[in-house]
Amino acid sequence: MTKKLTIDVISDVMCPWCYIGKKNLDEAVAASPELDVEINWRPYQLDATLPKEGKDRQKYLSDKFGGKAEADSRYANIKQAGGTVGIDFNFELMKVSPNTLDAHRVIRWAGGMGTEVQNKLVRRLFELFFLEGGHIGDDDVLVEAAIFAGMDGKLVRELLESDRDKKEVQQEIAQAQQMGVTGVPCFVIDNKFAVMGAQPVEALVSAFKQAIDDAD
Repeated sequence: MTKKLTIDVISDVMCPWCYIGKKNLDEAVAASPELDVEINWRPYQLDATLPKEGKDRQKYLSDKFGGKAEADSRYANIKQAGGTVGIDFNFELMKVSPNTLDAHRVIRWAGGMGTEVQNKLVRRLFELFFLEGGHIGDDDVLVEAAIFAGMDGKLVRELLESDRDKKEVQQEIAQAQQMGVTGVPCFVIDNKFAVMGAQPVEALVSAFKQAIDDAD
């Protein structure tokens, strides 16, 4: 008999560790066939101060890390970590650091269509940004990703042109911060406990088991 487990992933689609965390989560779920796992993606913004049009990525990284050398060093480590889980980060293709508020709005709307649609959209946004250098703050790119996930592109575009759910997404981010979330990814398992960071597959599987054992 399968047991149900709900995982809320607090994440930002401009966060490379969140992409690594998603890969590990997918593997952990695949390694736990005895569980019926429902995954919900929750918003977080690493930098809510970025403008809608984003910011030149090299300038952004230089400003954030105090120079190109330090930024390159940090991202070399991330690229190596990605390689261990099968992600070939193409940081050189990324020209813009985006404001991800609108991406989170689309993710929220996808969740209204079901977890499968939402998960497909999140995966596509990670791919667009980290593998293809897409500007995931741009409406055209977001509509393309929404259509890929099975959403109504015309409706998504209309909603993006409005303020629909902006405050709700910002409030959800504020709630996560009030809960003590200061970095992402954060996996909230069955509303019982949180697992912070891009944990390895084994750690996530162990957390699943602990949640199920606590429920028995």
